[in-house]
Amino acid sequence: MTISVVIPAYNAAEYIGRAIDSVLAQTRRPDEIIVVDDGSTDDTAGIVETYGLQVRLIRQENAGVSAARNTGIDAATGEWIAFLDSDDEWLKEKLRLQVELLGRNPDLVWSTANFIYCHCGQNYHCQKLDEKTGEALLNGADFFEDYFDAYIKAAAGWTGTMIVKRDILKEAGLFQPEQLRFNDEDMWWRIAYQHPRIGYNGKPLAVYHMHVPDSVTKKYQVPENLDQLIANHIKIATEYGKLEQFKPCAEHVLRYWIHHYWFDERIMHIREMTFRFSEVLPPFYKLALWLLTIWPRATLAFMPVLSRINRILRLRL
Repeated sequence: MTISVVIPAYNAAEYIGRAIDSVLAQTRRPDEIIVVDDGSTDDTAGIVETYGLQVRLIRQENAGVSAARNTGIDAATGEWIAFLDSDDEWLKEKLRLQVELLGRNPDLVWSTANFIYCHCGQNYHCQKLDEKTGEALLNGADFFEDYFDAYIKAAAGWTGTMIVKRDILKEAGLFQPEQLRFNDEDMWWRIAYQHPRIGYNGKPLAVYHMHVPDSVTKKYQVPENLDQLIANHIKIATEYGKLEQFKPCAEHVLRYWIHHYWFDERIMHIREMTFRFSEVLPPFYKLALWLLTIWPRATLAFMPVLSRINRILRLRL
């Protein structure tokens, strides 16, 4: 296996060294490391250059994280592409364990892993999925048969744990620059329609640093980009004859964000989503949303009580 690591970077001078160091510290080193500086105005490029021939630096005008990843993929010489964002880091066994898994399962074209959320400013971190839970879900296997099922069960990793054959990324059409947020999900879902089986390491292999300024998750608003994502994939899944497999995933994502919208005073948008994605949401849930959005002001006034009920009963409306 030849592996290229692609790291998109924009004004990442504060963090880029940590990301590169974590790749260089791998017990199984990659064949190349590519950093794509997406029009940074700070000293990101200067810091990358200090690594000399260990890291290949590509500079481009600012075009967004999707375009930067695509530049890296196009420039890569490796058969496999592993991704890392400039503000995150890998644990030292990441590549070795993934390479071993792929070696045991040569039919796999992609693999992912568990990871750690780090709320470092609050001195708090947690695993995305408890290791024992992940082992139980795998039931002795190295992979999940259906990516969408793994996604719902919190076992689909995240971009920083993905390793994918370069040809598969190109077959899927690369990252879509017009999908300003959720561009990761958009890519993985498009791969999953044709290659549903995905490898999975239950041991955390990377650290996802939360609450980093200027990150993509803060830069773009959720509602419009979420609507675009779900609508596009209902169409794509239908074209592939995979709508029934995709529906539970779409419902999972919609319910997650609807839950957040209640407390973000986006009640009228919830009402619009209820009608727009009626084929995805279950009847009882749609009825509850419709009733709760008839009188927005009354619902907002009731939200503190609803929130308390949620916490006590662990409901997810």
